[in-house]
Amino acid sequence: MDNPQKYLKYIKSDFMGLDTLYTRADGKKTKRIYLDSTASTLMMSAAYNAIEAFYDHYANTHSLLHFSAKIATQNYKWAHDRILSFVKADAEKYACFFTGSGTTGGINRMARVFRDFQPDRDVAIVSLMEHHSNDLPHRKHAGKVIHIPLTDHSGQPGCINLEALKEKLEENKDRINYIAMTGVSNVTGIINPIYDIAELAHQYGALILVDGAQMAAHLPIRVSDHKNPDRNIDALVFSGHKTYVPGSPGVVICRKDILSSMEPEEVGGGMVDQVHVESYTISDKFPDREEAGTPNIPGAIGLAAAIDVLDKIGMEFIYEDETVLINSALNQIKQIEDVIIYGESNCSTCPRAASISLNIRGLDHGLVAAILNDYYNIAVRNACFCAHPYVKEMIIEEVLGSGVELNEVEFNDALKIKAGMVRASFGIYSTKNDVAALVTALKDIVAKRDEYSDLYSLDETGNYCHNTFTPNEEEIFSVESFIDDYLKNI
Repeated sequence: MDNPQKYLKYIKSDFMGLDTLYTRADGKKTKRIYLDSTASTLMMSAAYNAIEAFYDHYANTHSLLHFSAKIATQNYKWAHDRILSFVKADAEKYACFFTGSGTTGGINRMARVFRDFQPDRDVAIVSLMEHHSNDLPHRKHAGKVIHIPLTDHSGQPGCINLEALKEKLEENKDRINYIAMTGVSNVTGIINPIYDIAELAHQYGALILVDGAQMAAHLPIRVSDHKNPDRNIDALVFSGHKTYVPGSPGVVICRKDILSSMEPEEVGGGMVDQVHVESYTISDKFPDREEAGTPNIPGAIGLAAAIDVLDKIGMEFIYEDETVLINSALNQIKQIEDVIIYGESNCSTCPRAASISLNIRGLDHGLVAAILNDYYNIAVRNACFCAHPYVKEMIIEEVLGSGVELNEVEFNDALKIKAGMVRASFGIYSTKNDVAALVTALKDIVAKRDEYSDLYSLDETGNYCHNTFTPNEEEIFSVESFIDDYLKNI
């Protein structure tokens, strides 16, 4: 694209929900500042409009005998091809298929596939920073799971410790089936060297599965065609709801030779060539054989439309732009007294993308998140972000004090209530003004912590509730009310 800055500037402001208004605890009605993109991104208007336009032609795929079916089939195929191109995966060697429950569904699927592809190898390696979706499936399906520690930078963890990884590969070299690694931590935003990890894995006959949930919207990805083929990725999984298309499916990109070596995990309509009373024949065509049933056609097309926009602007350009924002946020938050930032915060040592997790000394993470919402209309997430071992590893000394030794049960009991952080996370639409608002709010909360604390109480579920400010979310928006109003106007 000739002028990526021009298009990026336009796209940044062309997302649904950026102008959403809420009334705060102080009575002021302001625009929401959305800093919860790591959980789910907002909807890109270009993708939404593409889906809306497609609905005029909607039909099921796998037919070319009427206009709409042809259009659906062709555009659904384009979605697969566009995603393979986006992650630079050789379409001759790799297949792309969609899954119904985001990254989680894809990782569960690939854990079973990898298990069956190399059944004589019964060990999987993951890191301590993994989201539960890239940890628990391997515990359930892979056999034994080894967790690799992270590098230590002045007491704060960085990316995966490659030396420790190499040691475990050497110790278990005949048993390691695969390494499952996140490309970007959903807690700290720290970026792992996935291509170095792939090279190590392949030297020991192991495969690599990359959790790209936090990568796809923020970093350029190259699955294949590295100068050194050992640096190629065997399987990559990511999710549309973190890539600017809420409601779209998860995506799996995997080597065809792996998938072709066994019967597909899921069976049903669309993935067979012949079905007889006593037998059936699996299709050898991709992605058909991996997508049993009627797929989420509009969601897949919307995701590919968003991917098309990102790719045409340029992921390198987007990454550089977001890096400036992340560095600015980190540097400003570091200056605030009593604010703790988790994970290595020197981006020249450990590059980051998208997320910053923090706490304010003396205040519960849930209280800080509630204050940010109620008084500043800043949407953040709090708690352990489905990454309990990683979060607990970073906060244990802060919560219990140094030199405390506990067994695992005591450790978990001690942290059951206190464990957690506040996470501010950014997307392509995030701005310097959003960062400035967050910094101002954190400074104000630190200065008025006692005043704010007195305004809140814990409810029976452990959530912080304002003593007098009780907004009714159903009055703000309810699908049922929307439908009722729609029918009244007929």
